[in-house]
Amino acid sequence: MNWKKLWISTIIVVIAGLGFYSFNQDDKNFELAKNLEIYYSLFRELNMFYVDEVNPEKLVKTSIDEMLKSLDPYTNFISEDQMEDFRFMTTGEYAGIGALIGNQNGKIVISEPYEGFPAQKFGLKAGDIILEVEGKSTENMSTEDVSNLLKGPAKRPVKIKLQRPGEKKPYEVDVIREKISIESVPYYGMIENNVAYIRLSNFTANCSEEVKKAYQELKKNNPGALVLDMRSNPGGLLQEAVKIVNMFVPRGSEIVSTRGKVKQWDKAYKATNTPLDTTIRIAVLTNSSSASASEIVAGAIQDLDRGLVIGSRTFGKGLVQTTRDLSYNTKLKVTTAKYYIPSGRCIQALDYSNRNEDGSVGHVPDSLISEFKTIKGRIVFDGGGIIPDIVVEPEQLSNLSAALLTNFMIFDFATKFSNENESIASPDEFNISGNIYGQFAQFLKDNNFEYESESEHLLKELEKAAKEEKYYSLAEKDFESLKGRLEPHLDKDLEVFSNEIKILLENEIVSRFYYQKGAIRSSIGEDKVIKTAIEKLNSDMAYNSYFEPGIIISMNKK
Repeated sequence: MNWKKLWISTIIVVIAGLGFYSFNQDDKNFELAKNLEIYYSLFRELNMFYVDEVNPEKLVKTSIDEMLKSLDPYTNFISEDQMEDFRFMTTGEYAGIGALIGNQNGKIVISEPYEGFPAQKFGLKAGDIILEVEGKSTENMSTEDVSNLLKGPAKRPVKIKLQRPGEKKPYEVDVIREKISIESVPYYGMIENNVAYIRLSNFTANCSEEVKKAYQELKKNNPGALVLDMRSNPGGLLQEAVKIVNMFVPRGSEIVSTRGKVKQWDKAYKATNTPLDTTIRIAVLTNSSSASASEIVAGAIQDLDRGLVIGSRTFGKGLVQTTRDLSYNTKLKVTTAKYYIPSGRCIQALDYSNRNEDGSVGHVPDSLISEFKTIKGRIVFDGGGIIPDIVVEPEQLSNLSAALLTNFMIFDFATKFSNENESIASPDEFNISGNIYGQFAQFLKDNNFEYESESEHLLKELEKAAKEEKYYSLAEKDFESLKGRLEPHLDKDLEVFSNEIKILLENEIVSRFYYQKGAIRSSIGEDKVIKTAIEKLNSDMAYNSYFEPGIIISMNKK
C-alpha cells in the first residue's frame, strides 16, 4: 500500500470513528464529524478528477494554514521540516555559521556576522555576497532557502563562495559549523550617572539566567538605578518573564495569571524565589514592537508599582500559546489562554474572535476597555498594550534617511568604509567626522542616488487627481512651478538632516568593527528614551511623583 492509500485509509477510519462517536455527543461534535467527512470526500474527488496532478501534502498544508490563520496569527501548524526553526525560536540555539543574512536587490548578503561564531572567525564580513553554498548557486533563492543550506551538523564544514564588494575575484571558504546560541542579553554595562543598563532582546530558554548574571556583575559598581531595555523584544517563554520579574519583587507577589477554556490549565504565577533587589529604582523601556513576555515584565513592574515604564505603547499581545504534539513529528502551537497581569487587566489589543465583515480584525473598542488599579492605587486600563508611565515617542526619520536605509546606501557605504579601514576608535569615541561625511556624500553621487520627498510624492498624487478630474490644464503652470520648488536637493538635504544621518552611519560603521555590542554601546549616548530614563531615575522628586495614588496612566486610543 503506497503512502497516499494509507493516508486515505487513515482518514476513513478517523471519520468513521468520529461519525460513530458523534451519535453520543451534542450538536457541536456532530457538526465537527460532518464537516470532516465533507472535507475528506471533497479531497478524494479533487485528487481523482482534477485535470492536473495534485500534491496532497501541499494541499493539506495549505488548508491547515488557512484554517488556523482565520483564528489568530499565533496558532500555527509546525511541520517536520520546520522543527529546526521552531527549536531555534524557543531555545535560541541552532547549528550553523552564526550570521544574519538578507536579500539586497536580489542578492543574498551577509547582514551581520555574530561575534565569536564561525562566520566571524573564518573572516566573513557584513556586505559579503553569498554566491554559492556547497556548489549550489544562490541566484533566485530566498533567504530562507540559503539559511537552510548554511545550517547543518555541528563540527562539519560548509563550503561557501562569496564576493566581497571592491574586490575583483570571488573567494571560497570552508566554514566549520558550530552550535550557535544567540544571547538574549546582547549588551549590559554602566551608563552615565551611575545607572546600570541591560538590553534584553528576546525570551528564549534560560534568558533569565543571563539577566541575573548581568545584574550581579553590574551590582559590583553599586548602581543607583537600573534601565531594562526591552524595546523591539517580541517576547517568548512566559516562565522566563516570571523569573525576571521575580528578581525585583518580594517573594509571594503574583506576577501573571492565565485563563482559558480548559479550566484545569488556569494558573497563577507567583514570585517563588528570593529576589536579587527589591529597592533599586527601575525603568523598563518599551516600544510598539515590545510584545508578549515583554509586556508581562513591563506590565507586572507597572502594576506592582516597582518601577517606571518609559517609551511608547507596547504591541498588545495578551495571548498564551501551548505546543501540542501531533503525529509524524509535527506540532500544533495553539492559543489556549489569555494572560492577566497583577492588576487583573489583560492587555490584548486585537479582537480575533469577532472579525469585521471583510475579515479584518478590529481593536478592542473604547466601550469595552475597563479601569484597573495598581498596588498603590494608580489607575490603569486594559485592552491596549502597556501604556508607559512616561511616553516618549520615537522621532520620525526624514524621507531622505528612510530612502538611504531602504536603498542600502548606509549599509553599502559602511561596507566600503570597513573594507578600506583596518580599525576605528572605540564605540564611545568614534564619530562621523566632516571628512567621513564628505566621503559619504560623494559615494551617493557616484552611485547616482535619487529619492523622492514626501511633498513631491503628495504633489504627484494631486497632479494625478487633477488630471483625472480634468482640472490640470487650468493650473499646469502652477504645478510646474511648484514641482521645481519642491524637487529634492541632495546637497542641501544632506546638510539639513546631517545629525540623524550621522547617527545612522555611526551605528552601522561601529557594528562592522565592534559587532552588536559595540553598536548598542554607540547608540546609547544619542538615545532620547534612555536620556529620559536617566533623568527620571536620578531625581527623587521626579521618580517618586509617578507612584502617587489616583494618578491616571492615560488610556490608549489607537
